[in-house]
Amino acid sequence: MASTSSSSVNHLLRPIHHRTLLIPKSPSPFKYTHLSSALRYPSLRIRATSDLVATVSEAITQLHDLGERDLFSCPVCFEPLIRKGPPGFNLPAIYRSGFKCKKCNKSYSSKNMYLDLTVIAGAKDYVEIQPSRTELFRSPLVSFLYERGWRQNFNFSGFPGPDEEFNLAQDYFKPTEGGTLVDVSCGSGLFSRKFAKSGIYSKVIALDFSENMLRQCYDFIKLDDTISSSNLALVRADVSRLPFSSGSIDAVHAGAALHCWPSPSNAIAEINRILRSGGVFVGTTFLRSTSSTPAILRPFDRRISGSYNYLTEEEIEDLIKSCGFTNYTSKVQQAFIMFSAQKP
Repeated sequence: MASTSSSSVNHLLRPIHHRTLLIPKSPSPFKYTHLSSALRYPSLRIRATSDLVATVSEAITQLHDLGERDLFSCPVCFEPLIRKGPPGFNLPAIYRSGFKCKKCNKSYSSKNMYLDLTVIAGAKDYVEIQPSRTELFRSPLVSFLYERGWRQNFNFSGFPGPDEEFNLAQDYFKPTEGGTLVDVSCGSGLFSRKFAKSGIYSKVIALDFSENMLRQCYDFIKLDDTISSSNLALVRADVSRLPFSSGSIDAVHAGAALHCWPSPSNAIAEINRILRSGGVFVGTTFLRSTSSTPAILRPFDRRISGSYNYLTEEEIEDLIKSCGFTNYTSKVQQAFIMFSAQKP
């Protein structure tokens, strides 16, 4: 990114650079008519200085645009979005900003403090029906209950609890400290808020497809002033079409999410695309069966999993590696699994 910005400035300043080198080699400055005119008429020097200021200003403006558009990308064509609005990466600044794709001319804006970066953002008549498990979490009631009783039931399946899960994830994310973290399928932002409050990451994006989950996330954020002013953004997006440039993200977290995705393979391939080399992916989910599941029952466990994509330990590892990740590790406790992998 730094080399690109430097190149842009050099290109913009090149005409001025040539102008400043027009120094006469002859002892008589008036041998050169263009320099003679400048010396006789001081106003021309002022005009040249004005040109310099204008060009530098243009260079700074372009660099500002580059800085603002190198994170969010259009979900249609994946071109970086141009941002217009107040600077800064926090809820108020992003809420008051508008985003536009230069390539496909599609505009995106914030609604109820989250930025809608879905493909159908702004559509008035088109409605896309999602799988039942996706629609379930878009329900206002489920979104309200998620941190008020729903999530606590995960403990019966072996989930160690949010605090312990957060600490385990932080151990895996140590190589990415100071970078940008995306909490995909964040729900009501239980872990997004923890990541933002830790102060370890330069930017945290709480991302979910459910509008009501993001509204609940914002309601929780309003209760803590230290989070509302942190480097946190709320984004509505599809995990199978993430609105980020390839290789632009340092860390991706997906808590209790993989089993809810319509296509886990598409989602994990997308996560691999947006991660930079060395980036880390950490996720948790429910296992369909474990090593303690009697062998006679395993052929039937897929039938009782309902509409969710519950997988086995072996299937998860195979899926992660087939999507190009390396250094796969996992921790298992009853039906709970936390896995981590790295982009080469």
